[in-house]
Amino acid sequence: MSFRPSTHCKPSQAQPLYIDAGTLKGRGSAWAIAHRFQGELREQFDDGWGSLDQEAQQELCAPSTQIIEEQAGRILSSNQSPDISFDLSINPYRGCEHGCIYCFARPTHSYLNMSPGLDFETRIVAKVNAAERLRAAFANPRYQPQLLCLGTATDAYQPVERKLGITRSLIEVLSTHAHPFSIVTKSAGILRDLDLLAPMAKQGLVAVYVSVTTLDTELSRRLEPRAAAPPRRLQTIQSLAEAGIPVGVSVSPLIPFLNEPELEQILEAAAAAGARAAFSIPLRLPWEVNPLFQDWLQHHVPERAARIMARLRDMRGGRDNDARFNTRMKGEGLWAELNQQRMAKACARLGLVRERTALDLSRFQRSAIPEDASAPTSTSTQIELF
Repeated sequence: MSFRPSTHCKPSQAQPLYIDAGTLKGRGSAWAIAHRFQGELREQFDDGWGSLDQEAQQELCAPSTQIIEEQAGRILSSNQSPDISFDLSINPYRGCEHGCIYCFARPTHSYLNMSPGLDFETRIVAKVNAAERLRAAFANPRYQPQLLCLGTATDAYQPVERKLGITRSLIEVLSTHAHPFSIVTKSAGILRDLDLLAPMAKQGLVAVYVSVTTLDTELSRRLEPRAAAPPRRLQTIQSLAEAGIPVGVSVSPLIPFLNEPELEQILEAAAAAGARAAFSIPLRLPWEVNPLFQDWLQHHVPERAARIMARLRDMRGGRDNDARFNTRMKGEGLWAELNQQRMAKACARLGLVRERTALDLSRFQRSAIPEDASAPTSTSTQIELF
């Protein structure tokens, strides 16, 4: 049995530190890894009475998803990174039930005193007053429309959205105020909101990017256990394009020797489905994502684990992760340059633009637009959005 740090649980709430992956169908990680702010660590210990053997033989129920409601003080987060093209972001949820093992947002659960491993995908914080907070922000006379992206850290259309509808309520506010925005998602759930998105697209107010990490359904099931299957994502691109919504594809993260060989095939499939733009970001392993991902490699592709990590280090200056601005989103060195060349050549051949879709900030209305009012006709400065 593996010995690993535990979750944040108190001793009275003791649970296995590393759960048999066989009991975790649909979960990306079986590891309730300790977070970096934790003051103490617990580990499994054989007390001589066969307790470890008993624990290994116990039948454990797979943990269910717990929704934690939160009254957010504010909903708009500002961006200070030069690597990111938008100024503001909205994340309706903290944590993500999709369970993508590579998710760079996993360490954010540490700030909640929860595990970036299993807790991140089973304990979801829902900002139930998000729409109310957004209306208040837009009503502020000092607010000026800025580049805004919805669901930048965790997917705004993860499974719980079907029940709570927080993302839809936010889009309703954005539509009412004619505020442009972009969305990045790997969920077909976005098609539910075509009635809101299509009219906004006609006014140059929305762009969507669908994440297609792999065309291999089995690999997707292991990498992103509760996300839409690859064929469904391609169907989503097609449906968005047919509705007149500018749609692109994100081939991210690009993982050497795992999904990286598929780069051109993914771009071809997305272009055939109707994608007009594309981008790709190499795998990042900040904080607790690094041990979680390496643990996943050992369980799912042990024969390639060393090669994958060696190639990642080649692109990160010899480190597992490089958080420096201007390099963290593209990597450096020979292999990073080769991937960028492959991306550029494939996009040129397929007619996929790499420039950001131009959206119109001039239509923003601080006061709510009456439902029967026609859209403003101003077509002043176009702003490029992610």
